[in-house]
Amino acid sequence: MSRGQLSRGPILVLLVLSLLWGGNMVAIKVSVQGVAPLFAAGLRSLVAGTCVYLWMRVRGVPAFPGRAVLLHGLAVGVMFGAEFGFIYLGLKHTLASRSAILLYTHPFFVAIGAHLLLEGDRLHARKAFGLVLAFAGVATLFARSWGPMSLQTLPGDLSILLGAALWGATTLYIKRFLTGRARPVQTLFYQLAFSAPVLLAWSALMEDRVWGSVTSAVAVSLLYQCFVVAFLSYIAWFELIERYSVSLLAAFTFFTPVFGVFLSAAALPGETLQPALLASLVLVCAGMILVNRPPRQPAGVGHGRDSAGPGLVAAAPGTPPT
Repeated sequence: MSRGQLSRGPILVLLVLSLLWGGNMVAIKVSVQGVAPLFAAGLRSLVAGTCVYLWMRVRGVPAFPGRAVLLHGLAVGVMFGAEFGFIYLGLKHTLASRSAILLYTHPFFVAIGAHLLLEGDRLHARKAFGLVLAFAGVATLFARSWGPMSLQTLPGDLSILLGAALWGATTLYIKRFLTGRARPVQTLFYQLAFSAPVLLAWSALMEDRVWGSVTSAVAVSLLYQCFVVAFLSYIAWFELIERYSVSLLAAFTFFTPVFGVFLSAAALPGETLQPALLASLVLVCAGMILVNRPPRQPAGVGHGRDSAGPGLVAAAPGTPPT
């Protein structure tokens, strides 16, 4: 199969991955009811990072191809740790359905940062319109019509939004300093391995009690996050990246917040499909698709290689969907 097209097999895998990633918000929401958020995030990075390292050893992939890569990997890991710290803390105080939408505004931050910091990735009319749509979606999520819910969830919402901004910053850093120097799976290892001590140290400073009521649901949700999402699904994602163009794969990641919203409503008490929530979901997804849509290329250009343009940031190698 050419990198220029996807057959039904890879499409099915992508849909399953998006479903798994959408369920991650639900799993985190469940786990933080029995385990301190920062400790849970650190445990996830530690377990998944160990699994990724063992997988790399089996595949003969070196962990650190050079000193410069090591330093940049450390920086990426610290940012990744801060990102997930805010995501886990946020889900302690807001709904998983809202989080699924807010987190996937991260290309909003990347597009603005790329315009300011990266050459050849400037905003144009389509991108700008996409950002306006996404911003309108976030504004809808915070609409006054939600009443007290907006005030109750505001600390968590802002924490998730900060996590999205840090995800965007991590993406920009990877594109600037690690693309071409490290393989995507190596970048994943840096994110997990170096974020674990950051999160666990943060937990030691801020959380007096890390274990609460660890029910079977909490235990299963932790296992799901560590092994299914942060290890197996990400490895599958990088295997797809090795075979197909990122520009073909990226569009499917926008099913993730859709699955996240509907799974949250189905699995969690107190989460319903409010009209404002659905309107926000539509606006954010539409805006991010416009922001990430690669520019048109003349006939015969971009075939047989990864033709993803710089604006394609939601699924850049090394930054798998959360």
